[in-house]
Amino acid sequence: MNTFQRRHIGITESEKNAMLSTIGVASLDELINQTIPTHIRLKNELNIDSAMSESEYLRHIAELAAKNKRFKSFIGMGYSETVVPSVILRNVLENPGWYTAYTPYQAEISQGRLEALLNFQTMVLDLTGMEIANASLLDEGTAAGEAMAMFFGLRSRDEVKANKNVFFVSEFVYPQTRDVIVGRAAALGIDLVFGNPETDTLPENGFGALIQYPDQYGRVKNIAPFIEKAHAQGMKVAVAADIMALVLLKCPGSMGADAVVGSSQRFGVPMGFGGPHAAFFATKDHYKRSIPGRIIGVSKDADDNIALRMALQTREQHIKRDKATSNICTAQALLAVMASMYAVYHGREGLTAIANEIHQNTIRIAHTLSDLGYEIKGNQYFDTLWVKMPAGKSTDALKAASEKRGINLRYLCNNDEFTLSLGEGISKADIQNLIDAAAEAINHNTIVFDDVKTVDSTIPNDCQRTFKILQNKVF
Repeated sequence: MNTFQRRHIGITESEKNAMLSTIGVASLDELINQTIPTHIRLKNELNIDSAMSESEYLRHIAELAAKNKRFKSFIGMGYSETVVPSVILRNVLENPGWYTAYTPYQAEISQGRLEALLNFQTMVLDLTGMEIANASLLDEGTAAGEAMAMFFGLRSRDEVKANKNVFFVSEFVYPQTRDVIVGRAAALGIDLVFGNPETDTLPENGFGALIQYPDQYGRVKNIAPFIEKAHAQGMKVAVAADIMALVLLKCPGSMGADAVVGSSQRFGVPMGFGGPHAAFFATKDHYKRSIPGRIIGVSKDADDNIALRMALQTREQHIKRDKATSNICTAQALLAVMASMYAVYHGREGLTAIANEIHQNTIRIAHTLSDLGYEIKGNQYFDTLWVKMPAGKSTDALKAASEKRGINLRYLCNNDEFTLSLGEGISKADIQNLIDAAAEAINHNTIVFDDVKTVDSTIPNDCQRTFKILQNKVF
């Protein structure tokens, strides 16, 4: 019989009996009784359905998968629709030579993967304006938590003695990042203060801060004054940034950031029903011995040829445990490779064109929604709009009209506001579908979306990137 058990569950009956005889017990029950204390054992049988064969299970999960509804996502919050170039899809994502890679321990047979990860680091450094970057982390929330932990570990002896243990977090960071920060801080004994980075006073015993750029409502604001204020109080600042926005925005490194983190998902990595996605982590060269994860570096071999290797490894798997800065599976090598290949594939002109198209379409949507009677709450943005329903209208009708058309938006808890965010994978037809839903929700005639008319950028002058991106010849 072609059963899963016969093929995959260990030993035969004769082998089991031989094992029990060697151990000196009569049955598996006796073995369990001798090895597991009775007070921690379940008293009843497990409530488990009868086993399926492998083919039955495959049919079952296919039936479950068919229940998923493939909506277009305008939710944003670090997860954007993107387009995976076919050459990357075929030759990287679907290639076992790439997707089975974990850690390139043997540098002599991993030069291609090491080069792709070095490209990832180079891309991150260019877009963030920082001095050193690692070869990816798990996700944006984890990267933010690692930045907090790094700042905490970098405190001076006097700061430790003075119990300088407060970390300031902008109330406008992504909710999922906030949750990770809260969990990580509790384990490290860090006190958190949440507030408005523009108006609130920073804590006197603060050692670091985290802000979002652009923030969770899509607003683009000059973060240099906040960073300067934090530095004046001896606090280091981490900036959680949108990597596609950084194609057009002034880089945080040029505004004084001590670390820049974020997700590289929108550089050609499918959303995959929520993750995972390769995070980036960049900081100042002075902190390289405290950076989490691993760093790919350029060396020379015995014959003076250029060679790549893991230049710095800070995980307990590689070094003495008490010297490690990370003890989790921090890297996302495959997805970091995809993001780096995406940047190489498009080059600086291609990435700039994609970012500009996203920004221009966002502005055109804002104008169209305004014509319908919606209020755009933030007037300086890259790809995310913070929108208020027309007077007397709630988001309930909008949600019904949007879901009917296969659209997901982010609805805020006050029931009359929502946000929408654009990605590269949003087409003109998708946008028209969104406009139709917005019109139906308020019983208004729809408006034809115009994707031809050029509109002025809404990015503030002091936040616009003033120099070219990706100048390395590989791009």
